[in-house]
Amino acid sequence: MFATEPLRIVAVSAGLSRPSSTRLLAERLAGAARERLMADQDRTVEVRVIDLRDLAVDIANHLVTGFPPSTLDEAIKEVTEADGLIAVSPVFTASYSGLFKSFFDLIDNTALTGKPVVIAATGGTARHSLVLEHAMRPLFAYLRATVVPTSVYAASEDWGSSGDEYTDGLPSRIRRAGGELATMITGGRAASGASRALGLDDEVVPFEQQLADLRLD
Repeated sequence: MFATEPLRIVAVSAGLSRPSSTRLLAERLAGAARERLMADQDRTVEVRVIDLRDLAVDIANHLVTGFPPSTLDEAIKEVTEADGLIAVSPVFTASYSGLFKSFFDLIDNTALTGKPVVIAATGGTARHSLVLEHAMRPLFAYLRATVVPTSVYAASEDWGSSGDEYTDGLPSRIRRAGGELATMITGGRAASGASRALGLDDEVVPFEQQLADLRLD
């Protein structure tokens, strides 16, 4: 018997401007995961991007009253019921935004247990790229989600860049993170941290390149 329910990817964007590079990064990550999923199996894939900007007032009211309006309640339900989650925040004062944190504060700390998650962030400079590891990854560890190995940071200069001999460009990192999310959604172990045999499609990243990817200044 073949599965008929579509796979659902939800991307949460905490971008405040329009147009927003944060939303654009969320869309591209979701697109990369969808493309990989469509290539690997025969189920349809639905993508929903949630703009927290549109829910800011509802989030504040819920924090004060404890009662979510219907639109916010629906967004929380979509996040908790998604097969895979993409969470993207702009960097404010060397961390994720308050709007981003406030939204995930509303989600029960067991509601994302085991859920595959890609974390990503945008900022004006590469100096803030470690926000992914010192702020966002611990947040989703607390929420008991399973974060894929590749996190994606996009500084202003990354847009339109193809990388160089030492670092992958933004499109390559997006494809890798989207592929890891797709692998986890379909039951793979690539993002679990467990060792496994390398396949033909696996990319071996030298240790020197992994260090370069941290983009330390």
